[in-house]
Amino acid sequence: MKKIFPVIIILITLSLIGIIYIQINWIVTMVESRQSLLKHRLILAMNDVGHQLVEQRGSSSSLKSLRLRPGLTWSPSDQFMRELMRPPTIAEKFSQEDINDKLRKSLNVQGLKDTKFEFSISADLGASRFSFRPPDIRSPNFLKELEDTVNNFAAYYPLQAPENLGAAGVLPDELLVVVIPDFRNIVLKQMRLMIGGAIFFTLVIIAAFYVTVNALLRQKKLSEIKNDFINNMTHEFKTPLATISLAVDALKNEKVIQDRQKSEYFTGIIKEENRRMNKQVETILQASLLDRQEQQLNLVPIHAHTIIQEAMENFQLQLDGKGGRSEVQLNAKNDLIDADEVHFTNLISNLIDNAIKYSKENLLIRITTHSTSKSLIIRIEDNGIGMSKETQRRIFEKFYRAHTGNLHNVKGFGLGLSYVKTIVEAHRGKIKVDSVVGKGTTFTLDFPLKAD
Repeated sequence: MKKIFPVIIILITLSLIGIIYIQINWIVTMVESRQSLLKHRLILAMNDVGHQLVEQRGSSSSLKSLRLRPGLTWSPSDQFMRELMRPPTIAEKFSQEDINDKLRKSLNVQGLKDTKFEFSISADLGASRFSFRPPDIRSPNFLKELEDTVNNFAAYYPLQAPENLGAAGVLPDELLVVVIPDFRNIVLKQMRLMIGGAIFFTLVIIAAFYVTVNALLRQKKLSEIKNDFINNMTHEFKTPLATISLAVDALKNEKVIQDRQKSEYFTGIIKEENRRMNKQVETILQASLLDRQEQQLNLVPIHAHTIIQEAMENFQLQLDGKGGRSEVQLNAKNDLIDADEVHFTNLISNLIDNAIKYSKENLLIRITTHSTSKSLIIRIEDNGIGMSKETQRRIFEKFYRAHTGNLHNVKGFGLGLSYVKTIVEAHRGKIKVDSVVGKGTTFTLDFPLKAD
């Protein structure tokens, strides 16, 4: 598992990077393709409008008369007549509304129904937008939109006089210019569903990647926890079983059989070890019930001070055996809470037992209480070995046990504090831990007081 796990992470990461890279390239290619398609449709629409304008301009009666007299020339003195006979330009023959309607209809035919545009028709001076000659006809915002070459797209279409009508050189060439404002955003709006879908499914893939890696990490951690639990359970059961086996062998001895006092001694050992094993089995079963949320609490009004004093008295022998001492300062004016007496006693006992287990020389356990208008606050402090920040984050996890360095005499399954947290929350309370390595640990419990 240790060797396969990094390989799985690397393969999934490479796959994710590859998918994101392909998605980005696909979006860029699609945007460019849509831009080209939009430009092509615009040019087709301009071609259609341009052909209509040129044909309608070429159908004027004066232009037909010019076609019937191809050799006609004018003297300089006849400029007035020449100007009078000159066919009208497109800008002179059509109004701004006419050009706008023709462009709108043609754009609609090309599938650009809601596309905004600006246009102008002017004399063709090399199709340069920097000409000082103003356009003969233009839409209101044409000049403003033409200047923005970053966001807008401009297309040019020369309106040339038809040669088949003999108008070349007679009719001036004109230039149709159409500007599509906000050209890039138009393309992106057309693709918003595809881009949104691509982003959504990419996020789904990233989420799936996160969930997969997280599940693998949790599985790896659970596997380690399971192995630690099996090792602890084996050790916890092996010791009393070995002791019971030795006591049974001793009871078979003739001298022990004849000595009633020795028989009672070894019988007491068997009974005590059996009690220990039953207690360990009960701890495991209780944790299982709590995990399935099948444990029912029998909530009754109890005085927390009474429970705390009794629990501390039960551990006094163990505390004396380690040369430790205790201080109990029950300062709460109100200690009446709704609690399950058995489970509340167990959680206080577990915290005191932990303080004794993870202790050092000159152990001091201090239990203090105080109350607010709504809560009972219980603090259980010790000057033991303390905990690291990592241990404090994980101390309430099931089966987790803090590393104790060279200290190997700490027994248990890692269920005590998990049980404590579950019971505290079942009583609608809160628990907080503060600890410094080498200086000690403080558990703070907050329980709601019984309502009047």
